Order: sequence, then structure tokens, then C-alpha cells
Amino acid sequence: MDRRQFLASSGIAALAATLPGTAIAASGTGGDAALDADFERIFQQAVGRSPEFATSLGLDKGPLAGAKSRLSPRTAAKRAADVAETKAAIASLAKYDPATLSPAAQLNLEVVRYSLGTQIASADAFGIDSAIRPYRIFQQGGAYFSVPDFLNTAHTINAKSDADAYLARLDQFATVLDQESAMQDAEAARGFLAPGWSLDLTLGQMRKLRGQPAATASIVQSLVTRAAAKTIAGDWQAQAAKIVESKIYPALDRQIALIEKLKPGTKAGDGIWRVPNGDAIYAMALNQATTTTMSPDEVHRIGLAQVAEITAQLDTILKSQGYTTGTVGERLAKLNIAADQLYANTPDGRAELIAGLNQGVKAMHERLPQVFATVPTQPLEIRAVPVEIQDGASNGYYNRASLDGTRPAIYFINLKDVGDWPKYTLPSLTYHEGVPGHHLQISLAQESKDIPTLRKTGFFSAYSEGWALYAEQLADELKAYASPLERAGYLQSFLFRATRLVVDTGIHAKQWSREKATDYMVATTGFAQPRTQREVERYCTQAGQACSYKVGHMAWTRAREKAQGALGDKFDLKQFHEILKEGAMPLSILERRIDQRIAALKKG
Repeated sequence: MDRRQFLASSGIAALAATLPGTAIAASGTGGDAALDADFERIFQQAVGRSPEFATSLGLDKGPLAGAKSRLSPRTAAKRAADVAETKAAIASLAKYDPATLSPAAQLNLEVVRYSLGTQIASADAFGIDSAIRPYRIFQQGGAYFSVPDFLNTAHTINAKSDADAYLARLDQFATVLDQESAMQDAEAARGFLAPGWSLDLTLGQMRKLRGQPAATASIVQSLVTRAAAKTIAGDWQAQAAKIVESKIYPALDRQIALIEKLKPGTKAGDGIWRVPNGDAIYAMALNQATTTTMSPDEVHRIGLAQVAEITAQLDTILKSQGYTTGTVGERLAKLNIAADQLYANTPDGRAELIAGLNQGVKAMHERLPQVFATVPTQPLEIRAVPVEIQDGASNGYYNRASLDGTRPAIYFINLKDVGDWPKYTLPSLTYHEGVPGHHLQISLAQESKDIPTLRKTGFFSAYSEGWALYAEQLADELKAYASPLERAGYLQSFLFRATRLVVDTGIHAKQWSREKATDYMVATTGFAQPRTQREVERYCTQAGQACSYKVGHMAWTRAREKAQGALGDKFDLKQFHEILKEGAMPLSILERRIDQRIAALKKG
């Protein structure tokens, strides 16, 4: 099928017309044009495989409107079909000789091949969806956790058809829960079941969701409130509550009963070593998370060295502010509970905290033109993590905006206990999750006219999380930290990420317990024990991902230092940051692209 036939038959022509900057870009060579068409075909297949993906990108409209009424099945057959389609996509790209392509097309081909290969590696080698997330149901994973949040944050409601689609998805939620229960039962028999404490947290969150009266349940009220805001007529509460009461709650009861039945048989221990082929799975997870070939021992050693270096810097600042007694961790712990650093642990206190974050984003936006030639236009909302999942959710995270611009990006902060967020720590969080961190980097990629749509949605944790840490450093260079204590908060953030290198490898390669890892992090960073334990629990169930931050940050700072050293007076920080428009990529490819850009500038 040639490009014109494909566009006409699949609806991509209509789709592309609605997306700013996502039209197929041919460089003028036949090879590039054919490759771009293949990229669009592969992208469209990915959207077609996942209605949730279509919705998250704002593509569930026009020719893809039917996606808005569906959820993806959770079955072995669906996984097999997805893997087969991805393998077919890899095979279709094998016919391209890089020598016949433009440099930009060569880069796109290499990154896409890498990404597609990563997507199927875990299923091929271990029969699981992900080496990084080897458990199907845990405190941060499973339909019970993701679907309500997805419906509330990604499923937009602007017309009656959107509300009807919401009801259709609610109806399918029950089926998905039962499908996932069957998958978890089978995977548990193979040894893939989360640790006991994770299952306890999971059960607690399930019961919190289940314990809401159907009529006032959050998944019902999300529809009711938003339909009312758009004056969409209909008895949405009664319709949604009926589905929740008659279908979702019984399915949730069955899943709760299953987890209770399975829990006594879960293997002791906290790291991925506890599952079959655990060491090999961790090696793959670490490789995928960092996009490097570093061994666990090497990552562990780097972490210890980074902890020592950053601790020394914090020691100097804390002494200058009158915090002189005890270890750096002990002094940070005192600062964390200082009265002048705490918001009230009340609704008003939470509202004041979020207002402060919004003010910080606005202030940073004014500084961005100093160091960026291109500034994104996509809006950013800041919200508290939904109450029903805050016990197991991360402390902060970012959801990208839709590609069509109809739904803003969202930066979530977990406000289970406002005491987890002393004021001096919040600016660095905002610069990490918002601007110039995730929001700027991901938005520039999505708005870029230099890369195909398939790459606009690509994600490499080491690249993106490394950039977000680099963004915290950039904020320091922009004098955005208003006081020495706010700068201490930024260094504490770096210390926190350095301890992750130690802790993640400790848990998964050295068989540290959850308690040992938590105690180490509390003693080193000074963060409160409950907040720290939530973080450690995340690392236990999502192997390797925590290492991507500092490894990625080191790659970004090394790249900038290399460019500055090579270019001297020709170095332009704004132009260095323009590489973000080339989209996310593995660190090894990023390093090579920096070399190529340096060479081009030297010639110019």
C-alpha cells in the first residue's frame, strides 16, 4: 500500500489535518518519504491497539472517535497480538538502508527501532509485559489503580457523546478487572506476584475504591461534575451508579478475593531477585531504564560517590543557615519540620500549596527566554493526586498534554500529608515536573515540526528524567532559588536521586530489604519516613526506573560540558537546548547527536 492509499484508507489524512506540526514530512528523497509513511502506519497501529493511548493524545475523534468508548482488553491473546504487530513493524523497517536516508531520517529510524525492540524484549525473554514493572497488580499498577485516574484526567467530556462514551468505558471496566484477575492468577502460578506488603497496600486501595457509595463514588462524580459544567442534560449519576453497583463492585470484590487468596503464597523478599530469572530481569530493567550497559555494581558505586559529593555541598549551606549539629541528614530532618517551612495540613493549606506551585511555574516562564530559543505553548495544570490512590501513588508525576491541544498537561503532587512538602523543597519539584523540566521537554517534542508523530510520543526514562534533573540545575543557574534554603532543597533533590542509585541496586542486586533501603534514605536525605517508604516501595515494584534520573542527568551535563569545551565562544546555550526538538532518544544516541551538532557548528 503506498502512502496515498494508506492515508485515505486509515483516516490518517483527516487525523493529521487536526494536529499542529504532525504532518508527514518528506525530506525530498524517496527513502525518507517511504520511511515517514511507515512511521505513520506504525503510529496509527499503536493508536489502534490502545484506545487509552488514543484518548491520552487527544486522537479519539473524527475517524478514531470509536476509541473513546473502549478500554484495552487485559488478556494473553491481546498481549500476543500486540507483540506480533510490533515484530511486524520492526521487520518492515529492516528494509531501509541508512545510507540511503537523510541524517534526520537515519536518526528517526535508529530511535524507533530501539524503542520497538524494547517494547517486546520482556515478553520474548520472560513472558511478562515489562522487566521494569514485572507485577500485574500492585500498589501502583493494575486497572483498579489506572482506569479511574485515566477516566478522570484523560477522558474529556464536552458533549453528550463523550458522557455516553464514559458510561461505555465504565461498563468495560468491570470486564477488564475480571480479565486482569485471570492474568494475575496465571502469572502468580509462574512466580510473578508482588511482595506481601505491596498486596496489602493494593488491597487497602481497592477497598477504599469499593467502599464508596456508588452514587457518590469518585468515578461517578467525575462524570456528573464535568457533564454539569458543560450543561449536558442527562441523569448521568443514576446511569453511572447502576454500572458501578451492578458490575464494577462485584468485579472488584472478585479481584479483592483473588489477591487475598494469593497473598499467603507470595515469595519472601522485596527485590526482583525473588521472581524466576530475577537477576536477568533486573539486568534488562536497568538497561532499559538507563539506556546504558552499566552493571548494578557500577551504578551502586556511582551512587555512593554522588551521595558523598552532594552531602558535602549541603553541609556548607546548612551550616551557613545555622543548622550545624548532627549529620546532614539529621539537619535536613530538623529543617523539614521547622514551623516556618510547613503549610497547614488542611484543605486551605493544600490550596495554598498548589497556588504557590502555580506562582512558581508562572515566574519561571518569564525566565525561560534567557536560555531557550523555543518555548512551548501547551498549558499546564497542577492537581493533587486523587485521594483514593494517594496511599500507593508516587509523590509527584507528570501527564503530557493531548497532541491536539484540547487537554492540558497535568503535574500531580501527592498531598496525603502536607508535611511531606516543606516549602524549601517545592521550587525544585516544580522545575522538575513543570518548567523547564518535563513540561517543557515533552511539550517541545510534541510541538516539534522536525520529527514524525511516532517520535513525538516516544519516551526514554533516562533522557526525560535526566533532563528534568538538569532543569533543576538550570533553574539554579537562572537564580530561581530565592534563598539559600531553597537552594538546599534543590541539592536535597539531587541527593535524593543519588541515593536512588544506591537503593535500587541494593534492593534488586544486593537483596536489601525494604526497611534497610528506607532507613538508608531517611538517614541520608532527611525526608520523612512515610514519604520515603512510599518511594522505596515504588522502587521495589518498578525495578531500575529510579536509576534513570541521575544517570540521565550525568549524561546531559556531560553533553553540555563537552559542547562548551569544544565550541568555546561559539557555544550558545539556547541553541544547545534546541536539541529537545529532535525528541527523546537513548543516551548513547544523544551523545552521538551532540558530537554531530558540535561538528556541524564548527564547520559553520
